[in-house]
Amino acid sequence: MSAAALDAAPTASVAVNPRTRLLLNGPILTTLLRLAWPNMLVMLAQASVGLIETWWVSHLGPDALAGIAIVFPGYMMMTMISAGAMGGGIASAIARALGGRRQADADALVLHALIINGLLGLGFAALFIGFGRSIYVAMGGEGAALEAAVRYSDVVFAGGLLLWIGNALASVLRGGGNMALPSAAVIAGVALLVPLSPLLIYGWGPVPAFGIAGAGYAVIAGTALTAVVLAWAVLSGRSIARLRLSKLRWRMFADILGVGAVASINTLQTTLTVALTTALVATASGTEGVAGYGVGSRLEYLLVPLVFGLGSPLVALVGTNVGAGQRARALRVAMLGGALAFGICEAIGVAAAIWPEAWLRLFGNDPTMLRVGADYLRRVGPTYGFFGLGLALYFASQGAGRLFWPLLTSVLRMLIAVLGGWFALRLTGSLSWVFVALAAAMVVYGVTLALAIGRGAWFKGQS
Repeated sequence: MSAAALDAAPTASVAVNPRTRLLLNGPILTTLLRLAWPNMLVMLAQASVGLIETWWVSHLGPDALAGIAIVFPGYMMMTMISAGAMGGGIASAIARALGGRRQADADALVLHALIINGLLGLGFAALFIGFGRSIYVAMGGEGAALEAAVRYSDVVFAGGLLLWIGNALASVLRGGGNMALPSAAVIAGVALLVPLSPLLIYGWGPVPAFGIAGAGYAVIAGTALTAVVLAWAVLSGRSIARLRLSKLRWRMFADILGVGAVASINTLQTTLTVALTTALVATASGTEGVAGYGVGSRLEYLLVPLVFGLGSPLVALVGTNVGAGQRARALRVAMLGGALAFGICEAIGVAAAIWPEAWLRLFGNDPTMLRVGADYLRRVGPTYGFFGLGLALYFASQGAGRLFWPLLTSVLRMLIAVLGGWFALRLTGSLSWVFVALAAAMVVYGVTLALAIGRGAWFKGQS
């Protein structure tokens, strides 16, 4: 037999796991909803905990609220890269290996995934602990708000490695179509964080009040518990892809990084868009304006974990079907997932635009904060559906291993939002027109990406 035939022979004999068979042959809508709904509920719960933490911090005053708003884009960037970008690369690589019946490759990818995320976790900690103050000054932080930002940032990024490792393990499970165990791990972390956050912020009995740093300590504790549950799940054999000691191979790193690194650029652009817009708001309206924009845009960030709950099944479904050569089915999965995300996010955005103060007054009553936050939600909220559409198709593109169009449309969004917002502020002096630019950027992002993928951009040039 030839070498190629010897390689192919064991692959062909590998039986298809029932969970993989469901991804390949199950009814698309039923399968997608079955995998997505527990994920979406848990991701919504996790995001809500962040909002609860913001609510507790808001009682420390506008400076603390502005400080956490300045740190939030960087922390969300870390979360989105570890779970959505590199996490998507891990899940996509494992899903394609399982779809192609390459069990040995799927197992080897687990170790490579942990190494990649571990090194990136250490790098992020070094960056934000070493240069956090300079970064936050560039974003418009000053005075007491800047000091609050640095105290919170030093804590959450010091424990960031736990987040990276936990998200690598969660992605391993999701790549095999297992959405329940990652959800259970998140619930465990949430259950710990909810009572711990106010306890550590304000203190009680023998527990001292740590202030805004206490919010960071609570985040680390919840993240640690989530990581422990996920490690138990993978090491106890509850994952189709199993952790095995094996020789490190560049091909395995490349399989993850080919999707994850490009997706990380997309995430960096998204975060940079928010960071630069925050700087524009700080220039125009000061600390209270930043707090208002931060609270308003946090609702936008709430959509990310919500769509991630839908996006994780999209990565597994699309990746498995692409690996098995079922391209038409993979495309149908992507477009259906995009439509569902559009509907969910649009409903949230329209509600926020109609009743902005119902959201904003949860975090304070400062007139400038309320005015800026309401202005943002009225103009940008009605375009949230397009953001959800683009984000869902970004996850689907990870599954397909084709990220050119998500990257291109993310660049377009950033240029329209930041450059358009800067020109609008220079010409009119009004934040309202900055927010119009942000809304236009979301529409372009979602529509352009949907048209490209719908017309077969994933598979052009392939036989």
